Amino acid sequence: MSDPNTDKPDKPDELAGTEQPFVQHLMELRDRMIKVVIAIGVCAALLALYPGPGALYDLLAAPLVAALPKGATLIATNVISPFVVPIKILFMAAFMIALPVVLYQVWAFVAPGLYSHEKKLVMPLVVSSTLLFFIGVAFSYYFVFGQVFSFIQSFAPKSITAAPDIEEYLNFVLGMFLAFGLAFEVPIAVILLVRMGVLTVAQLREYRGYFWVIAAIVTALVTPPDAGSMIILLLVVGSLYEVGIVAAQMFAKHTKKPDTDSDTEAAKP
Repeated sequence: MSDPNTDKPDKPDELAGTEQPFVQHLMELRDRMIKVVIAIGVCAALLALYPGPGALYDLLAAPLVAALPKGATLIATNVISPFVVPIKILFMAAFMIALPVVLYQVWAFVAPGLYSHEKKLVMPLVVSSTLLFFIGVAFSYYFVFGQVFSFIQSFAPKSITAAPDIEEYLNFVLGMFLAFGLAFEVPIAVILLVRMGVLTVAQLREYRGYFWVIAAIVTALVTPPDAGSMIILLLVVGSLYEVGIVAAQMFAKHTKKPDTDSDTEAAKP
């Protein structure tokens, strides 16, 4: 009598043959991460040679030092802060310089899995979002910081001698960089909302008034406590919203998925 277990045909293993591609993806991810680390390390080494961690911190602290009373300087309340804080600035600067390499490695890793109409969308958004973030950082450094520190010093009582801590200043700067960098991402957010079908261009125009109210509240919370810088940032964010509407309309037109199956033939090189 035959064994019933041997009479049944073997069911195909759904996971058969998938181990090697998965391992290959992990190896590719590892290789690209190594390239990213090397790029950041090279930039950090070059910055360490010139201008050096101390000079980088002096550059970052220049807007605050310019607003301090004559003879006043920043202080370090932690024993290791004079060493750790400049090193943090060094690697932050190295990462920003190496960002094109980082973005390229990310793009090269995900691009083979994208369709042609998706590739048309992703790369321009990655490049433009990076540029807008840098513009926001530069805006906060060259304009906002000067306004903030001048206002604070003009408001401070004469009996107080300002001596900011270098680590607290670094945290403040990073927070402001992040806030203004993200604020300049408004066009990218608008484009993604339209491209994903959450909102239409017509709805964005219809909700324009609500956006201005929300933008006014947010800018009042994140900007310095003076009306001038708040108004300027509000105008900038509002203008970027209008730019985002126009850009979203263009992206929706040029990155629309084809109705035919020809897109699948052009996908995944």
